[in-house]
Amino acid sequence: MSLEPFLDAPTHIQIHAACATLAIALGPVAIYRRRRDAIHKVSGYVWIVAMLTTAITSFWIHSFAVIGPFSPIHLLAIAAIWSIFQGMRAIFRGNVHLHRAVFRNLYWNGLMIAGLLNFLPGRTTARSFLGPDSALNWAVIAVGGAFLAYRMLRGKMNLQVAA
Repeated sequence: MSLEPFLDAPTHIQIHAACATLAIALGPVAIYRRRRDAIHKVSGYVWIVAMLTTAITSFWIHSFAVIGPFSPIHLLAIAAIWSIFQGMRAIFRGNVHLHRAVFRNLYWNGLMIAGLLNFLPGRTTARSFLGPDSALNWAVIAVGGAFLAYRMLRGKMNLQVAA
């Protein structure tokens, strides 16, 4: 592992990576804390700022461009911005259940999927954690994808049992 790829990266990638890392680390505190107190609120607002910054800075990252300068990964950034709007609107309207569901979904299905896609060969994260041209890139994506698929299937099975 080497921080050199991040240190050599442009500023917008450094900001993007720092905010994504903060969002990954702070997410569980914000979305799984049982008590809805000042810690939940502060960590939640910091998480939202980190998520928004991560999503917005992604529009300056143009590797794997498919349509002009954009790639399918940018759809996740748009979905993240929309989810943040939906989650905050829900809590301002008093809909705690929707607020919780939106932000848990954003964490697991948005942030974690985008994080796994950063292990595609050639990406800064992949070069930093696995080195240049590592054969482990696809293994990390496969294991992480299997975990997320298991998590989604388990959630659907729990919903069916409860119904």
